[in-house]
Amino acid sequence: MISVHLESGRVSIARRSKPRRPRGFALLRLLRAGICNTDLELQRGYYGFKGTPGHEFVAEVIDADAPVWIGKRVVGEINLACGKCDWCARGLGRHCPKRTVLGIVKHPGAFSEYFTLPERNLLEAPPKLATDHAVFTEPVAAACEILEQVKIPKNAPVAVLGDGKLGLLISQVLAVHGAKVHQFGRHKEKLAIAELAGVTGEVAKGALPVCAYDFVVDATGSAEGLRAAVGMTRPRGTLVMKSTVAGTVSIDTAPIIVNEITLVGSRCGRFQPALDLLRRGKIHVEEMIQGRMALGQAPEAFEMAARKGMLKVLLDG
Repeated sequence: MISVHLESGRVSIARRSKPRRPRGFALLRLLRAGICNTDLELQRGYYGFKGTPGHEFVAEVIDADAPVWIGKRVVGEINLACGKCDWCARGLGRHCPKRTVLGIVKHPGAFSEYFTLPERNLLEAPPKLATDHAVFTEPVAAACEILEQVKIPKNAPVAVLGDGKLGLLISQVLAVHGAKVHQFGRHKEKLAIAELAGVTGEVAKGALPVCAYDFVVDATGSAEGLRAAVGMTRPRGTLVMKSTVAGTVSIDTAPIIVNEITLVGSRCGRFQPALDLLRRGKIHVEEMIQGRMALGQAPEAFEMAARKGMLKVLLDG
């Protein structure tokens, strides 16, 4: 089989044997995968990654302990928790200190013809949900995680900074929740996608509002964006940090302390709420697909995905 291999910033195609399926795991055949900003950050050196990346996927179950899974079209939670520690007992498996993470930490990712994942991590993709749309489950779940962490009242004004892939999903999820979302970005055509879900978009050309929002989400993927987000947050407001950036980010903590701003780190989310939103057609994802290549063209696909302003690039299994 072929797999994508990432090492020292270089993306290549490797030929490997089909993986063996451990007990409790399913053997999956890739149908569709998405390249996200985290994959690009891994290429830039995030986590010192070496191996097969990829965690946004839709796959067919080829083999499993439970026969009911075989032949199913599935998505899968990306954190492989131990299931035995105190964190797991508290329902915090996504923070299990012994966890591995599909395509990110010590578990080969989905950019491969075949790969494995625990059966307990799998969710069946709804029959009427298009594969191209189901591949967005993981990032939509990450957007939904904000609502698990922060109580945002209905009709509350929320600022979202950044109009990249995750930023567009976050603004739509919060708008569907009932928040009055104002998204700041640099591309009118991107902001127009979120506007389909009732988001107010604004091309940020100059100074941003100061101390204007009780809730701010930074999805810019840059240190500059995080600093701008701090400036937009009201005293005793909440700033949700959604950006994954390779390297150290420096920031002036004085306004955070003086204004008593709550910083919330936000990462992965539960898949079921995301699947429900996608099944109901509440999140506009079709408009975000800007490229598609075969798995064997992954080096070219990564180059495309890294272009300035590019949204989602898909890999066909």
